[in-house]
Amino acid sequence: MDHSAHHDGGAHDHAAHEGHADHSMAPGGHGGASWGSAVKATLHCLTGCAIGEILGMVVGTALRWGNAPTMVLAIALAFVFGYSFTLFAVRRAGLDLRSAIKVALAADTVSIAVMELVDNAIIALTPGAMDAHLSDGLFWSALLGGFAVAFLITTPVNKWMIGRGKGHAVVHAYH
Repeated sequence: MDHSAHHDGGAHDHAAHEGHADHSMAPGGHGGASWGSAVKATLHCLTGCAIGEILGMVVGTALRWGNAPTMVLAIALAFVFGYSFTLFAVRRAGLDLRSAIKVALAADTVSIAVMELVDNAIIALTPGAMDAHLSDGLFWSALLGGFAVAFLITTPVNKWMIGRGKGHAVVHAYH
């Protein structure tokens, strides 16, 4: 990996660091992470997941697809948008595309997977939510409720991973 393009003349790329601040590590590099760092990492992940998932639901519904293909599209787009936020940040920090893809995969895969599993389980288990239309309050309450529960479950997962130098902690090697 090329670490030489990491900073521009010592200037810190704040945009690349956005959403990744406060990944506190104990001496030695793999101590406990702060709850603040876990919340920021989870919000970063949630933003990408929410954009992708809502876009997938809207497209699938607009094309009159059934539940299964709509959910597949929504989950796929959640991963695409979730990865893209990290990918663009580390590319701005100077990482080549191949290395940036590796960092995004390492940083976000578990977080996005947990978030999507929990969110979609909530939607699937909410009576009537799978058949609700975009104009129904039930659709939006199940979706937003699923995101809220997913956030609460994914935050401790991210805290644990960051504390072990994994997940979003990987991104900090490139700041």
